[in-house]
Amino acid sequence: MGSAGARRAKPRREGPPRKLKGLRKRGRRAIRIVDADCGAGELLIQAVRRARAMGFVAIEGRGIDADPRLIASARRAAARQSDPAIGLVFEQGDPDEAMRAEAEYPADLLLCPASDTGARELKALARTAADTVLWDRTAKPEHG
Repeated sequence: MGSAGARRAKPRREGPPRKLKGLRKRGRRAIRIVDADCGAGELLIQAVRRARAMGFVAIEGRGIDADPRLIASARRAAARQSDPAIGLVFEQGDPDEAMRAEAEYPADLLLCPASDTGARELKALARTAADTVLWDRTAKPEHG
């Protein structure tokens, strides 16, 4: 995946609220959200907060990024969260490997960067990692 520093300068577009609303309408009270290329964690933190505001009572968020500086920043932001209904974990690692690991017990929502390179493979991988995939089309990281 590409350089995360430049990619995260702009926040990603709004998208999780619509996906979350659909799950709540179906009666879901717990949710697991994975951000496969989380940068400093802004979108994932926004998504879990939104889920809580919508009435989810158990929210698990997992963010993965290759850049250790961004993961450190995400962990600091997560440490400022005080809601016991929200659990956030940020891990340094390969986003593709993380998606492969998610396939055993797919997340409810995967936040995933769009890519022009290897798009077919990325889409197939993402669809095994979560029930719903929200593509981030604002970032075009390298993928191979």
